[in-house]
Amino acid sequence: MYLIDEYVVHTTGGICRVAEIAPLAIPGADKNALYYYLMPIRENGSKVFVPVNNDSAIRKVCTEEEAWNLIDEIPCIEELIVENDKMREVSYKAIIKSCDLRQLVSIIKSLMTRKREREEAGKRSTATDDKYLKIAEENLFSELAFAIGRNKLEMRDIIAERIGTLSLT
Repeated sequence: MYLIDEYVVHTTGGICRVAEIAPLAIPGADKNALYYYLMPIRENGSKVFVPVNNDSAIRKVCTEEEAWNLIDEIPCIEELIVENDKMREVSYKAIIKSCDLRQLVSIIKSLMTRKREREEAGKRSTATDDKYLKIAEENLFSELAFAIGRNKLEMRDIIAERIGTLSLT
């Protein structure tokens, strides 16, 4: 069970602070069921409600040590391989929802490679690829920045400096 004022990662809300643990205060709600009242750090004023017994919807934010270890592992993390283009977006959605940082790196590496290959072939990146690259980077950079106490806008440069390359590929 998470504690009040603890930070967690929610599948759609991103990094959130546990503001309260209580039954839902809405008519018809089970008064015996407890919920986490989560306050997303990037959306002031919004709330996310998650049943206390739903372990798949939230997890602890990575620690500073875990963040640095992940950054160091980036060169070794393999790109996501999706053989069937029709399943590509389904795979992206599942990984985004999982909040798994290593899988986010895998998506980012794959999308950066696809983007580079399309540009070399004289084509533009697809809207779907651009959308999921933006989401994956936002989620990864936000959590890493939070864990190491830096601004997420600095994360690309921090990662590049740490692993000695200008991209995640």
